[in-house]
Parts: sequence; C-alpha cells; structure tokens
Amino acid sequence: MRHGKRFNHLGRKAGHRKALLRNLAISLIEHKRIKTTLAKAKALRQFIEPLVTKAKNDSMHNRRVVFSYLQNKEAIKELFGPLAAKVGERAGGYVRVIKLGFRRSDGAEMALIEFVDFNETYSTASGDEGKKKRRRRRKSGGGGAAETATATETAVEEATETVDEVAAAAEEAVDEAIDDIKEKDA
Repeated sequence: MRHGKRFNHLGRKAGHRKALLRNLAISLIEHKRIKTTLAKAKALRQFIEPLVTKAKNDSMHNRRVVFSYLQNKEAIKELFGPLAAKVGERAGGYVRVIKLGFRRSDGAEMALIEFVDFNETYSTASGDEGKKKRRRRRKSGGGGAAETATATETAVEEATETVDEVAAAAEEAVDEAIDDIKEKDA
C-alpha cells in the first residue's frame, strides 16, 4: 500500500535517492537533455523545477540554497548564467519529458528529459514568437460572436491554404517516386 507516499521513492533509501537526483540534475544542466527511465525523469522534473525558479533571481542566498541541493560549482554557474537568462520570462514548466518506448534489455520505459528553451526544433517549428504564453478566460461582453466568426473564417482560410500546400507537396513526391521507379525498371 502507498499510504502517505507523496513522491516516487525509486526503490532507494533517502541518501541514495538524493545522490541519484543530484547527479541527474547536474547532467541535465550540463547537457540540456538526458535519456533515462520515465520514473527517474518524472522525479527529476519535480526536483529541478524549483531550482530553476530560484536561479531566475540571482542572489547569494538563492545560489547557496541551490548549491545545497546540487553540490557542484560548475552546474551552479551554468544554471544561474545562460540557463537562467533563457528561462527568464517563462512562468514555469522549464523541462519536458518525452516518452521513448521500452528498453530492450529489461523492458523499462525510457524517456528523454530536456530543457524546453534549449530545443530549437520545437520552438522555431511551431512559431511561438507571436502567440500568447498563457491561456485566459474569455471575457464576457457584447460583440464576441462577430469577433469569433471573423477569427474562425481566417483560421479556416489558413487551414485550407496549408492543406493545399501539403497536397501539392504530396503530389510532387508521388510523381518523383513514380519517375524513380520508371528509371529503375528501364
């Protein structure tokens, strides 16, 4: 039974668990992404999020508090330097956990844990620069239906243009594949 068990103990005693999370956090800070088991990645996310929040405010007190957790000067320099500069405006959610499947040897579920702001493929491909960062409630008031209708129309037009572009690209790919097959047969 798990009465009162607030977090995953990872099958280790307290000292071993603290050392494990400390080492994983240092590796994550140094390399910006690491591959580990899903359970360890989720535990590491709970461990490192408050430390990154403290790193956003560079004071001697916060440095000492974070150092008491990590015990590594180089990781502290990296955390309070370039890493804190990148996550300065972010309100939370500094790391993401991506499931990778199961490990062949023992079947453990693997995951990739990485800092959100350091992965260029996700941030530039989605085009988040112009979008709002947080969701808000819809304000009550008049005129909302007309605004919603125009927004819906523009969204439909953009989606139609995107679908047309994808269809054209697919047709080109099919034509190229057919040409390649004809060349191989000839």
